[in-house]
Amino acid sequence: MEPVDVLIAGAGPVGLALANLLGGYGRSVVVVEARDELIDYPRGVGLDDESFRTVQAMGLVSEVSRHTVPHHIVRLVNGRGRVLVTNDPAGEPLGWPRKHGFIQPLVDRELLGGLARFDHVDVLFGHELTGLADDGGLVTATVRTEAGTREITARYVVGCEGGRSFARGWMGVEFEGRSPSTRWLVVDVDHDPLGTPNVYLGADPRRPYVSIGLPHGIRRWEFMLRDDEPTERVTDPAFLARLLRDHVPDPSALDVIGHRVFTHHGRIASAFRKGRVLLAGDAAHLMPVWLGQGWNSGIRDAANLAWKLAAVLRGLSDDALLDTYDSERRAHAKAMIDLNMTAGSIMKCGRAAGAVRDVVAGALNAVPSVKGYFTDMRFKPVPRYRSGVVVDQSSRTPGTAAAKVLRGLAPMVDAPDRSSPVGLQFPQPWVRTADLGDVRLDDVLGDWWALAAWGNDPARWLGEEERAMAAAFGMRLVCFTSETQRAWTELAYPGVTVVGDVRGELKRWFDARATGAVFLRPDRFVAAACLTQEAGPTLRAVLAAARFRRAG
Repeated sequence: MEPVDVLIAGAGPVGLALANLLGGYGRSVVVVEARDELIDYPRGVGLDDESFRTVQAMGLVSEVSRHTVPHHIVRLVNGRGRVLVTNDPAGEPLGWPRKHGFIQPLVDRELLGGLARFDHVDVLFGHELTGLADDGGLVTATVRTEAGTREITARYVVGCEGGRSFARGWMGVEFEGRSPSTRWLVVDVDHDPLGTPNVYLGADPRRPYVSIGLPHGIRRWEFMLRDDEPTERVTDPAFLARLLRDHVPDPSALDVIGHRVFTHHGRIASAFRKGRVLLAGDAAHLMPVWLGQGWNSGIRDAANLAWKLAAVLRGLSDDALLDTYDSERRAHAKAMIDLNMTAGSIMKCGRAAGAVRDVVAGALNAVPSVKGYFTDMRFKPVPRYRSGVVVDQSSRTPGTAAAKVLRGLAPMVDAPDRSSPVGLQFPQPWVRTADLGDVRLDDVLGDWWALAAWGNDPARWLGEEERAMAAAFGMRLVCFTSETQRAWTELAYPGVTVVGDVRGELKRWFDARATGAVFLRPDRFVAAACLTQEAGPTLRAVLAAARFRRAG
């Protein structure tokens, strides 16, 4: 068997998402999974706008969306049912509703089905990764099957095989954090007996619980088990009925799909890479479920890693580019773990602490700015890359990015927003082009790099050598313009992708910042921002940050 580009261990959502993204880049991939089929027991229920943008990048929006409910509102309530916090973020800055309820096993099946589009991607069930040997050029993986063992050779291996990852053990890295002993029972019921949409987090000192309305008429409950309640009791119908009697009129008349006991973990690997072996998803980090970020954090890993592997495998970037996967993703994953652990402690308050919490929540809700902080989900750590494939907006230093713009010309010294957009995701509004009509922005930009200028021809500000470098790297040149200017711009700037700003959202974005051009990565994070006249030297800095390998 010829070496494949990437061997992925684990056919969970992260491994399947990574395989779809790499398949779209034309890379050869083999996914090995120890189980004989996908997991079908109750799992994740929350999908955010960042992840849905990645689903869009995979080309699976229609397949995945039918298993989702958008605009999922979450309410934290106390033991008397009083609402302490409402989480209902408004707007769609990344092109999709901020929160969705979803059925993970069904969505995972759609991710698996998406791989059928690629002749160069194979999935092997009943194949367990049991050995790795990295010689610096290739990795030889040993996998165990019912028929014995076999070897698969790959240029890179990504361990996505969960919390008990063999790849992580082989790397010899620490799995730092905590695994609280608290157990939770998950119960999924068909033909939702309540019929109420959205989510309730019950911070009840007597027994914390969760009640969630899900797609396809499914209701989920989660209950914290006490120390004196053995796991085996969950199979007792009388025990289940006792848990549910305060939550449903008739617990005996439920169509139970399944139930499962799990423990929350808050752990992160001390490194996500060793040589040609990398970690992603639960193999790299485990987090409690309170804010629905386990599935989403893994999808962020896949989106960050896929284009970097593709760049290296294409020969466009040096192998050192893969080091930025660790530096960019690990800090944010740790921040999400910490936030989820804090949310869990709020849920599990005792009676005395719960009474104090309720009083404090009531006082805070009386302050509109504080209430909005929770309603709009501003407490959620936003991925912002301070190092990695970024360029500082003031100094043009590759590999680092300050939060503020330290310099500006006279008209922009007092720009409304002095913070730098570098390291943040670029928004995705609806736009219009001559070829595609009205679409979301990413559908115009494609799956690779873009240099986009507002109302300007970006090629005008690149020298001949710089234009050649941009072309060699596959960078698309884009002009954002008001829709009223689009027809003229299409004639004036041949060879440039012209995007009409039909709702004025792009104009407002550029207007609020001291920048006229942006360099957008394939995962739609801003790698660099500058005035249009600075596009040439900024391009060189971007390519340095991306470890561009110049021909010859």
